[in-house]
Amino acid sequence: MRVPATVAVRRLASQILNGPPLRRPADVVGWFGAMQGQEYEPAKWAVGLRLRDATADRVERALDEGRILRTHVMRPTWHFVRREDIRWLISLTGVRVQQATAYHTRFLELDQRTLVRGIGVIERALGDRGCLTRNELADHLARARLTMAGQRLAQLVMHAENEAIICSGPRRGRQFTYALLANRAPGGEQLSRDEALARLCSRFVSSHGPATLRDFAWWSGLTVADGRRGVDMIHARSQTIDGLVYWTARRERRVRDSDHLGHLLPIYDEYLFAYRDRVAVPHNTLFRHSLVIDGQVAGSWNPLRPGGSGNTKIIPHRTLSRREARAASQALDRYAAFVRPG
Repeated sequence: MRVPATVAVRRLASQILNGPPLRRPADVVGWFGAMQGQEYEPAKWAVGLRLRDATADRVERALDEGRILRTHVMRPTWHFVRREDIRWLISLTGVRVQQATAYHTRFLELDQRTLVRGIGVIERALGDRGCLTRNELADHLARARLTMAGQRLAQLVMHAENEAIICSGPRRGRQFTYALLANRAPGGEQLSRDEALARLCSRFVSSHGPATLRDFAWWSGLTVADGRRGVDMIHARSQTIDGLVYWTARRERRVRDSDHLGHLLPIYDEYLFAYRDRVAVPHNTLFRHSLVIDGQVAGSWNPLRPGGSGNTKIIPHRTLSRREARAASQALDRYAAFVRPG
């Protein structure tokens, strides 16, 4: 069998798109280790796709309660992570995020003294007020004679995240807030670098396998050498298919017959965006919401706007068979049930 037939179907199982869904939103995020989350509403649907009795309210509640946190933990970009995992993840990947953004930090004239002062102001403000929006943080910084706005403020806040000082707080209406990590994730597990690397590799090959080491490096922001050390430590299984070496957990999630043959994947979903080597699922839809049928991209779709307004429309890239059209319609029904208020 060629790569798409052998790899894509197995990924559907490891990505929880085939087989039984998980029970709680935090279980889904924990299975992956981290889930890309810069587009907030679509990222909630990425969790809902893999969740039993999925509703947007359930996922939002897990975020408001801090069971799931949203922070810049890898590459760098926004990710959802479990509160139990955030500290060891930051300890493993935070330095790489800061290295990746070092040039931008210098360009914005954020020297070490300014960063330290700014983080101190943010920490005191959140200690006094609990949760603040980014604009409110900017007001506190201005009162301390630190002018921060736009990219400069965003960079300072990201630096505070990767220093394990702040993370997402509960939303205030439709506004995002920040809170002290010490309050949102008190305690938290601390691991050595090797322990953290082994755990992240284990989560990755379990949730994304079969996957290559280049995939791991792209997804995590770590190096291929880190990935090689990680799979060695966890004794992951390898298999060469059409010249590429793919890694899986020693016990893969079983592929099962599923009623869900079609999926409306949100932009940046792990099934499509997490892989550098894309021969198994060829596509050019990285920055679009994708219709996937039997593991392959068959079209795109547009979601509802925040608040549930607008119409959802599927745009096939080819003529769908009757079976495929029915699968797409069922996927649309699942999305509609997820976003439906109440």
